[in-house]
Amino acid sequence: MSSTIARRRLSIVVSATLLVASLSWGAPVLAQGANAGQSTAASADTGYRLPPEALQAIVDAPRPPRLLLSPQRDLAAFLQTPALPSIAEVSQPELKLGGIRINPKTYSTSRASFVTDLWLKPVDGGDEQRIAGLPEPLSLASLLWSPDQRHIAFSQVDVRAGEVQLWIVDVATRQARRLLAQPLNAVVGNGFEWMPDSAGLLVRLRPAGQGELPQDDGIPAGPNVQETGAGGTVQQLRTYQDLLRSEQDARVFAHYMTSQLARVALDGTVSPIGAPGLTTSATMSPDGRHILRQQIDRPFSYLVPYTRFPRRIEVVGLDGKIQHTVATLPLVEGLPVGNDAVPTGKRSVAWRSDAPATLAWVEAQDGGDPAREVAVRDIVYMQAAPFRGQPQVLAELSMRYAGMQWGSGDLALLTEYWWKTRRIREWRLQPDGGDAVMVRDGSYEDRYADPGMAVTMPDATGNSRLLIASDGNSIYRIGDGASEEGDRPFLDRQNLADGSTTRLFHSQAPYYESPSAVLDADATRLLTSRETQTEPANYVVRNLQAAADGADPVPLTAFEHPTPQLRDVQKELVRFKRKDGVDLTGTLYLPAGYDAKRDGPLPMLMWAYPGEFKSADAASQVTDSPYRFNAIGYWGPQAFLAMGYAVFADVSMPIIGEGTAEPNDTYIEQLVASAEAAIDEAVRRGVADRRRVAIGGHSYGAFMTGNLLAHSRLFAAGIARSGAYNRTLTPFGFQAEERNYWQAQETYLQMSPFNYAGDIKDPILLIHGEEDNNSGTFPMQSERMFAAIKGLGGNARLVMLPKESHGYRARESILHMLYETNAWLDTYVKNRPAEDAAR
Repeated sequence: MSSTIARRRLSIVVSATLLVASLSWGAPVLAQGANAGQSTAASADTGYRLPPEALQAIVDAPRPPRLLLSPQRDLAAFLQTPALPSIAEVSQPELKLGGIRINPKTYSTSRASFVTDLWLKPVDGGDEQRIAGLPEPLSLASLLWSPDQRHIAFSQVDVRAGEVQLWIVDVATRQARRLLAQPLNAVVGNGFEWMPDSAGLLVRLRPAGQGELPQDDGIPAGPNVQETGAGGTVQQLRTYQDLLRSEQDARVFAHYMTSQLARVALDGTVSPIGAPGLTTSATMSPDGRHILRQQIDRPFSYLVPYTRFPRRIEVVGLDGKIQHTVATLPLVEGLPVGNDAVPTGKRSVAWRSDAPATLAWVEAQDGGDPAREVAVRDIVYMQAAPFRGQPQVLAELSMRYAGMQWGSGDLALLTEYWWKTRRIREWRLQPDGGDAVMVRDGSYEDRYADPGMAVTMPDATGNSRLLIASDGNSIYRIGDGASEEGDRPFLDRQNLADGSTTRLFHSQAPYYESPSAVLDADATRLLTSRETQTEPANYVVRNLQAAADGADPVPLTAFEHPTPQLRDVQKELVRFKRKDGVDLTGTLYLPAGYDAKRDGPLPMLMWAYPGEFKSADAASQVTDSPYRFNAIGYWGPQAFLAMGYAVFADVSMPIIGEGTAEPNDTYIEQLVASAEAAIDEAVRRGVADRRRVAIGGHSYGAFMTGNLLAHSRLFAAGIARSGAYNRTLTPFGFQAEERNYWQAQETYLQMSPFNYAGDIKDPILLIHGEEDNNSGTFPMQSERMFAAIKGLGGNARLVMLPKESHGYRARESILHMLYETNAWLDTYVKNRPAEDAAR
C-alpha cells in the first residue's frame, strides 16, 4: 500500500480491531475522548464546521492591497488579493514532482494566490487611475514594471483556457492588452522578465508542437534502483516531499519543465532563442546582449528536489548560440555534516548589476566541508564578456559567502557569515580594483547592533544597485532599530570611509513607522508605512527637510481597520526573567474593556516558536514594538481575544548553547523553564488563571507544544498544528540542529515527544494538512503521534485537513481549524472541570 493511500485510510479508521470515540463536535478527524473507556469508528459527521460568528468575521475581514512602486518612484501599482479561496479552488488537480507542485492544466505552479484587481496611483497625490481592458476575471500571478516605466507586464492564469497568458499595460493610456497568443511556461518562476532596453521581454513559452503528456500503461519497465557508490563519504540529506518515484514520474516532470526561450517585442513578435530545454532560469545581462541560462540534466534523483539535479550553466546569445559554458554541475544528493556545508563547484552565479556583462560566482575551497580547517573557505570570482580571459579573484573569504550588493566600479558590499558561531562580516569592495575595507564584524543574532540593510534603487536597465550619496563614499541603510524599548525603524546615511553614521529618520512614539522606500537619489523623501496600536498600517510620503521644520507626512493610502469590532483590545510588550537569569519577552493581549482587578484572571492561550542562540545576551533582546497595530488575524492566537481569552503571543523560548555547548542538548530544561516563567508573569499580573492556560504553536511551535505537554504539567491543553514529533524521522538534522541522529542520538531521542507520548497527561489537539510539503513535517508525524497517545490511554484529537499543505489556504479549512481550536479550548481550558483542574 502506498503511503498516500495508507494516510487516507488512517484518516478514516485507526484500526479494524479498535473502536474510537468521537468528540461531540464531530469533524473529519480521529478522536479519543477525555473520559472514553471505549472507542468507536472515526466520526460519521465529516463535514466542515463553522466557528462562532466572532471568529468567522475575523476570517472574512478585508485585506489591504499590496503596493509595488514604479522604477522612478512616482507611481504605485496596487494589487488586491481577494478573500480566501474555496476548497473547490484548492482541490484543483495537482502534480507533485521533483520537489514542486504543478497545475497540470495551466503549466504553472499550483497553490498560487491570484490578484483580482489592479490600479495605479501617483505617489505625490491624486486620484486612483483605473486600467481599461484587464482580463475578466482577473487572475494575475506576477507583475513587473518595465525599466523605463512606460509599461507593466503581468501574467494572467486562465484556468478555463488552461494557460498562463502574457499581458501588458500601457501606463500612459492605462490600457491593457494581451501581448501574445502562445502561453507561458510558469512551472518554475514567473516565465517572463523585461529586456534592459524596455523594448520587449525575455520569456519562457510552452513549446509549439510539444506533443502529448507521456502516458503510463501501468506496466513497470523495471525496478527503481538507487545506490550510494563505493567508498561514499558521510553526507547530510534532509527529508524532502514531492519527490520523483519512478521513470514515469521523471518523464512527466521533464514534459512540464520543458520550455522555449524567446524574445517578445512590444508588438507581439516572437523570436525563439535556441531549442526547447529544461530551463530553470534565464536572465539578461545589463547590456541586453547575453543570457545567463541554467538547465537541468539527467540523471534525476529520487532523493532530492530538482534544485539539486545536474545543471548546465551557460551564457547564450540572442541567437541561441552558446557563447560560454560557465559550469557543468553534478547531482547533489547530500552535503558534508554541518549547517555551514555547501556544494562544491561554482555557485551563486549571477550578473554583476553595475557592469555591461560580467559574471560573478563563488567556489568553496574546503570541499564544502566546514569541518576542514582552511584559511580560505570561499573565493568570489568575476569574469567579463567575451569570457575568454582568466577569472579575476574579487575576494577571498574565511567564512561563507552570503551575498553581494553592487553599486559601481568603486563600491560594492559583500557579506560573509559562519553559522556555527553566528558571526557576520560585511566588506566594502572596489570591484574595478582596490583594497577591501571591513565595515561590520559581529554576531547576526545581535539585533541591537544591526546597522540595517543597504538601500538599493533600480537603474535605467532595471537592475538593482546601491544608492550612493553624492560624496561617493556614503550609502543609506534601513533597519529595524531594535532596542530595549522595542523596534524603532530608521534610515541612516553611513560614510564607508570612516564608518560614521548620520540618522536621517527614526520612528517615534506613538507610531511604528517603517521606511518602505527611498524616493529620490538624495534620500530627502521617504515612503513609509505608519501604524499605531489602534490604526492599521498606511503609507505616507515624508519629506525629511519639511519634517525637520515640523511638517506632517502626506498620506498616500487610507486603509480602514479590518476588524473594528476588536479595535480596543489591549496590548503590552512584556519583559520577564527565566530562573537562570535570561531575559524573556512576549506580547500580552487582553480583551477590550477588561480590568484584572474587576474581572479577575482569564483563561489564556500562549503561543510561541522556539529559537536557538549562541549567546544569552542575544536571546534576551527585545523583539517587536509596543506601537505596532493590534492585527487580529485568523492564523495566530489573537483571534481568540474575540472569545474572551487572554493571549500571550510571541513568547520567547530561547534555546541557548554558549561557546562549544550545543543548544539542543538542554532543550527540554530550557523550554520548560521559559514556559514556566511566562505563566508566572501572567499570573503575577493577575490576568491569567494558572489552572486554565493552553499552549499552542505551528510547525516547530507544534513540536514545542508536544514537548511541553510531555515534560510538564503546566498547561491545561495544547494546540499543535503541522508539527514533527519523532526526530528519528528527520535523522540528518532539523531546524537549526546540524548534527545527525548518529552523532547526537541521545539528543534526538530526548527531544522527540513521540518517545514520551505516555507522559502526555493533558489533552492535545493535533491539526495537520494532508498534503504538507514542508521538509520534515510529513503528515505521518501527526498520525503516528496521535496513534501513540491513543494507544497509551491519553487524550488527543487528530484533524487532517484535505488538500492542505504546511499552511492552510481554503476558507473552509481555516474556519474548521478555528472551530476545532475553539471547541478544544472551551472544553479543556475555559470550562475546565474543577476535579481536573485540582490535579
